[in-house]
Amino acid sequence: MNEKKAAVITGGAGGIGKELVKAYAEKGYDVLFADILHEQGGQLQKELSASGLQVRFVHADISDEEDVKRLMDEAVKDGRSLSVLINNAGKSAWKSPYDLTADEWDDVLNTNLKSVFLCSREAAKKMRGNENGGAIVNMASTRAFMSEPNSEAYAASKGGIIALTHALAASLSKDSIVVNSIAPGWIETEHYEDLRKKDHEQHFSNRVGRPLDIVKACFFLTDPDNRFVTGTNITVDGGMTKKMMYEE
Repeated sequence: MNEKKAAVITGGAGGIGKELVKAYAEKGYDVLFADILHEQGGQLQKELSASGLQVRFVHADISDEEDVKRLMDEAVKDGRSLSVLINNAGKSAWKSPYDLTADEWDDVLNTNLKSVFLCSREAAKKMRGNENGGAIVNMASTRAFMSEPNSEAYAASKGGIIALTHALAASLSKDSIVVNSIAPGWIETEHYEDLRKKDHEQHFSNRVGRPLDIVKACFFLTDPDNRFVTGTNITVDGGMTKKMMYEE
């Protein structure tokens, strides 16, 4: 792979994002990752760079238009070609709708949804000159389809991501840019060994998900030879949202 081929990953300092940064760097991409977590981002860059991987960290608020423009300009420096964008950053606010403030609502929607539009728009400006276009993956959630109480802002943002995905796929198709989303289910990023038997048994797969499950889905959607899948959402949840559950 051309060593100048770049991937941008938002929310890359921890969780699923951290695994995506490492995996794409190991695949040969020059990875630029953004996060508001300055210390964690810097440490991850240091660790991966010490292993010989091409990774760069940018401290950025991806809900801020100027930060996003700066991020995408950095991605194509020194002749790099931006091929992949993974909009992974997100936050939640588990709070009763009776108590959720307008500012808290705006904070979640700006971080989770507005950022996807801003990053996709600015990345597409860089990708549309590429011979093979590019690929954008937006991280949604199974909470776009099902809910627990007190999750209104998060659910709205993730549902919006899926709608925004197919709209962007339509608008960017003329520039050979494919846009898809992934709806992860339960992906355990830190304490997998502490999960209970009944946690795993909630899934047809008989196990809770791991970050690698999301990495593999992203690899599929960003494969330069895979341009027939666009405007769609892939649910990666071990079958949990299809399993009927009754209290006995």
